[in-house]
Amino acid sequence: MQRMFNLNQQELPTRWYNVQADLDRPLDPPLDPRTREPLSPEALTALFAKTCVEQEVSTDRFIDIPLAVQETYRLWRPTPLYRATHLERALDTPAHIYYKYEGASPTGSHKTNTAVPQAYYNKVEGTKRLTTETGAGQWGSALAFACQALGIDLTVFMVKISYQQKPYRKAMIELYGGKILASPSERTNTGREILKENPDSPGSLGMAISEAIEEAMTTGAKYSLGSVLNHVLLHQTVIGQESLSQMEIAGEYPDVVVGCVGGGSNFGGLMLPILYDAKNRGRKVKFVATEPTACPTITKGEVRYDFGDEAEMTPLLRMHTLGHKFVPPPIHAGGLRYHGMAPIITRLVEDGVIEPRAYDQVDVFSDAVIFARTEGIIPAPETAHAVHAAMELARECARKDEKQVILIGFSGHGHFDMSAYSAYLAGQLVRTS
Repeated sequence: MQRMFNLNQQELPTRWYNVQADLDRPLDPPLDPRTREPLSPEALTALFAKTCVEQEVSTDRFIDIPLAVQETYRLWRPTPLYRATHLERALDTPAHIYYKYEGASPTGSHKTNTAVPQAYYNKVEGTKRLTTETGAGQWGSALAFACQALGIDLTVFMVKISYQQKPYRKAMIELYGGKILASPSERTNTGREILKENPDSPGSLGMAISEAIEEAMTTGAKYSLGSVLNHVLLHQTVIGQESLSQMEIAGEYPDVVVGCVGGGSNFGGLMLPILYDAKNRGRKVKFVATEPTACPTITKGEVRYDFGDEAEMTPLLRMHTLGHKFVPPPIHAGGLRYHGMAPIITRLVEDGVIEPRAYDQVDVFSDAVIFARTEGIIPAPETAHAVHAAMELARECARKDEKQVILIGFSGHGHFDMSAYSAYLAGQLVRTS
């Protein structure tokens, strides 16, 4: 039985898919943090590359991928699609389980899919230095890789608890030439104020975003974001486009698409092209977004306008939010510890297109170990949430004796997260639900 489904490099997508062309109504506009009035796209160019801002508001269904970006993509794309036959046998399920493996990228996650074009557009526009934040380190290392390839300096503010938990992500960022600081830091006014109130703060993505934006605004650098915004989800749609072609080779079509969500980019990149394709084919597909019970943004958050950061510097976005002051428990899935959600994901949850589910980290790691022992690939703690959901769905298929085709967005490997697995195996992970 064939287990791996590959595309050749000539089949690499040459366009990104933009779901904004197919929404039944426009997304709610970002608001100016000072006036609370709709923010003009031009105002966003103070922080972001002009081309990224244009993509943020575009309603073109497809946007061409620059040839230079395609060339860099070819270092690892197209990524493989696997059928998890060993896992299927272990679960004794009639379900067919596939996973799209983004751990094949140079830094081990899907984040390079947007890091490369963002760095490219900034380079073309003359940017010399970027700033950013990172949770577990996947985004920081991806942007460091892209900046190194294009000759741009980078400063990364990494959430302190992840900075401490994941030293090899820190080392990777430094290896690619990035400067990295634990957030909250003494580098910025924001960081100093937070540390003054709580010297032992574990940090949060909201705090790190504030520091990265302050650094950009006070030094003349530009800022780059790894999730949430429309242009970031756009760049990730190479995942879903490749998956559709690979599923066709496999002779199947997904009944269920499962992914983890922190800000929503990897899940959006997988599901949005499939949503578009399924509508055109008249197919019914279930989309399941998974998150930790420790940071239940879409399962327990409210939908309203909120800031994306602690210090209230970002535009206000209408999204699911736990509140921009929310500091989550220091679970190992650092990429899922964000208080907000991509407005596109929020819209599709509200419309009933996406079903959100939250899981406790102990249950997640339990199934991640089974996956690693059967399929041989160690899921990142974030990815493990999607793996756990898929396994629960497959078990349900076994109980009902019902075949379903389940596609997992396997957003990255866990090679830099072995301390988390060691803690689980030693019985040291605590339940957070």
